Amino acid sequence: MVRDITIGQFYNTESVIHKLDPRVKVIFTLVYVISLFFSRNPVSYLAAFVTLVIYIAVSHVPFRFIGRGLKALAVLILFTVVMNLFAVKGTTVLFEWKWLCITKEGLSSAIYLGLRLVFMIIGSSMMTYTTTPNALTDGLEKMLSWMKILHVPVHEFAMIMSLALRFVPILIEELNKIMKAQMARGVDFNEGNFFARIKKLMPIMIPLFVSAVRRSNELALAMDARCYHGGDGRTKMKPLKYQRRDYIAYGVIFLYLAGMIVLAVRF
Repeated sequence: MVRDITIGQFYNTESVIHKLDPRVKVIFTLVYVISLFFSRNPVSYLAAFVTLVIYIAVSHVPFRFIGRGLKALAVLILFTVVMNLFAVKGTTVLFEWKWLCITKEGLSSAIYLGLRLVFMIIGSSMMTYTTTPNALTDGLEKMLSWMKILHVPVHEFAMIMSLALRFVPILIEELNKIMKAQMARGVDFNEGNFFARIKKLMPIMIPLFVSAVRRSNELALAMDARCYHGGDGRTKMKPLKYQRRDYIAYGVIFLYLAGMIVLAVRF
């Protein structure tokens, strides 16, 4: 399960999506996630699904790689869907047993919520799959540069985001090492029920937390030793500049948003 976590990782392939400006991919991710919230009918979700499939196909990121990352969050998604299934009340009762009650409205809400979570996770993950942490940092900093007028530390915010993404695969690798060390001492993480497995995972949280603090302290010392002082006066090795393909991508994003609004209104 630990090896299945792919969120925050970069999948290097030669595709048009990888070559796009990171600002374009950030804007598309925001537009795609927002469009899922005002989608209330099967046609809108079908359009969002087709768009996501085309996006993945053009990016050349394997579907099995994306599915592996989604597998790690399957329990959380399933729990959210089941809670929503029984929590939403309606007028048309489909199943009732003691205090459990499933209505047509609850079933519909649970299905839409499940699809929305899956599409949101995959759509957001595609941004990190196709964009390096450095490029994503530069894109966020460029997009939020206007906030410097309000004395917002834009560069520091972008750097924090980049470091957080970089630490995800590092912490996953560290967690895998700790679990292997525990298994060498006779701990079987696959034995017992769900709560027993969770209990076995608790002792590895402390060494993982200590490792994370140690790595962050080493990183801070390394940045301080190199006289790092933020974004003022710093130059870029590869400054961001829009190309023709980026403007075409913005046009596609606008068409997608307009289409989703029309589908939401008509259906």
